[in-house]
Amino acid sequence: MTEKKSKKLKPASSPEARESQLINLAYNLAEEQLREGTASPSIVSHFLKLSTQREALELDNLRSKAKLQDAKAQQIDTAKENEELTRAAIEAMKNYSGSSE
Repeated sequence: MTEKKSKKLKPASSPEARESQLINLAYNLAEEQLREGTASPSIVSHFLKLSTQREALELDNLRSKAKLQDAKAQQIDTAKENEELTRAAIEAMKNYSGSSE
Protein backbone atom coordinates (compact mmCIF):
# COMPACT_ATOMS: atom_id res chain seq x y z
CA MET A 1 0.00 0.00 0.00
CA THR A 2 1.56 3.29 -1.08
CA GLU A 3 1.06 6.51 0.75
CA LYS A 4 0.01 9.45 -1.35
CA LYS A 5 1.51 12.80 -0.60
CA SER A 6 -0.97 15.57 -0.15
CA LYS A 7 0.22 18.66 -1.97
CA LYS A 8 -0.52 21.89 -0.18
CA LEU A 9 -2.23 24.40 -2.41
CA LYS A 10 -1.72 28.06 -1.86
CA PRO A 11 -4.90 29.83 -0.75
CA ALA A 12 -7.11 30.91 -3.62
CA SER A 13 -7.40 34.63 -4.24
CA SER A 14 -11.10 34.46 -5.14
CA PRO A 15 -14.05 32.07 -5.01
CA GLU A 16 -13.60 31.45 -8.74
CA ALA A 17 -9.96 30.51 -8.25
CA ARG A 18 -10.94 28.15 -5.41
CA GLU A 19 -13.56 26.53 -7.59
CA SER A 20 -10.95 26.08 -10.30
CA GLN A 21 -8.57 24.44 -7.82
CA LEU A 22 -11.25 22.01 -6.68
CA ILE A 23 -12.23 21.16 -10.25
CA ASN A 24 -8.60 20.45 -11.08
CA LEU A 25 -8.27 18.19 -8.05
CA ALA A 26 -11.43 16.32 -9.02
CA TYR A 27 -10.21 15.85 -12.59
CA ASN A 28 -6.83 14.63 -11.36
CA LEU A 29 -8.48 12.12 -9.03
CA ALA A 30 -10.84 10.94 -11.75
CA GLU A 31 -7.92 10.53 -14.15
CA GLU A 32 -5.97 8.52 -11.59
CA GLN A 33 -8.96 6.28 -10.92
CA LEU A 34 -9.57 5.75 -14.65
CA ARG A 35 -5.93 4.80 -15.20
CA GLU A 36 -5.95 2.40 -12.26
CA GLY A 37 -9.29 0.88 -13.24
CA THR A 38 -10.90 1.86 -9.95
CA ALA A 39 -13.22 4.55 -11.29
CA SER A 40 -16.87 4.20 -10.43
CA PRO A 41 -19.38 3.71 -13.24
CA SER A 42 -20.66 7.25 -12.65
CA ILE A 43 -17.20 8.71 -13.34
CA VAL A 44 -16.80 6.66 -16.50
CA SER A 45 -20.29 7.64 -17.62
CA HIS A 46 -19.59 11.32 -16.91
CA PHE A 47 -16.55 11.41 -19.17
CA LEU A 48 -18.27 9.41 -21.89
CA LYS A 49 -21.11 11.95 -21.88
CA LEU A 50 -18.61 14.82 -22.06
CA SER A 51 -16.99 13.36 -25.14
CA THR A 52 -20.36 12.90 -26.80
CA GLN A 53 -21.48 16.44 -25.99
CA ARG A 54 -18.16 17.89 -27.13
CA GLU A 55 -18.34 15.96 -30.38
CA ALA A 56 -21.87 17.21 -31.01
CA LEU A 57 -20.83 20.81 -30.34
CA GLU A 58 -17.83 20.49 -32.64
CA LEU A 59 -20.04 19.06 -35.37
CA ASP A 60 -22.52 21.93 -34.93
CA ASN A 61 -19.63 24.38 -35.07
CA LEU A 62 -18.35 22.87 -38.33
CA ARG A 63 -21.84 23.00 -39.84
CA SER A 64 -22.20 26.64 -38.83
CA LYS A 65 -18.86 27.50 -40.39
CA ALA A 66 -19.85 25.75 -43.60
CA LYS A 67 -23.14 27.68 -43.72
CA LEU A 68 -21.26 30.93 -43.14
CA GLN A 69 -18.85 30.15 -45.97
CA ASP A 70 -21.75 29.31 -48.29
CA ALA A 71 -23.48 32.57 -47.36
CA LYS A 72 -20.30 34.57 -48.03
CA ALA A 73 -19.88 32.89 -51.41
CA GLN A 74 -23.49 33.63 -52.30
CA GLN A 75 -23.05 37.24 -51.20
CA ILE A 76 -20.01 37.59 -53.47
CA ASP A 77 -21.94 36.09 -56.41
CA THR A 78 -24.88 38.43 -55.76
CA ALA A 79 -22.58 41.44 -55.61
CA LYS A 80 -21.05 40.47 -58.97
CA GLU A 81 -24.50 40.05 -60.53
CA ASN A 82 -25.61 43.43 -59.16
CA GLU A 83 -22.49 45.07 -60.56
CA GLU A 84 -23.17 43.57 -63.99
CA LEU A 85 -26.81 44.69 -63.87
CA THR A 86 -25.76 48.19 -62.85
CA ARG A 87 -23.28 48.40 -65.73
CA ALA A 88 -25.91 47.18 -68.17
CA ALA A 89 -28.44 49.71 -66.85
CA ILE A 90 -25.92 52.57 -67.14
CA GLU A 91 -25.04 51.48 -70.66
CA ALA A 92 -28.74 51.31 -71.60
CA MET A 93 -29.32 54.82 -70.20
CA LYS A 94 -26.35 56.15 -72.17
CA ASN A 95 -27.70 54.60 -75.36
CA TYR A 96 -31.18 55.93 -74.62
CA SER A 97 -29.91 59.45 -74.08
CA GLY A 98 -27.91 59.34 -77.26
CA SER A 99 -24.53 59.48 -75.56
CA SER A 100 -21.82 57.49 -77.31
CA GLU A 101 -19.18 57.51 -74.54
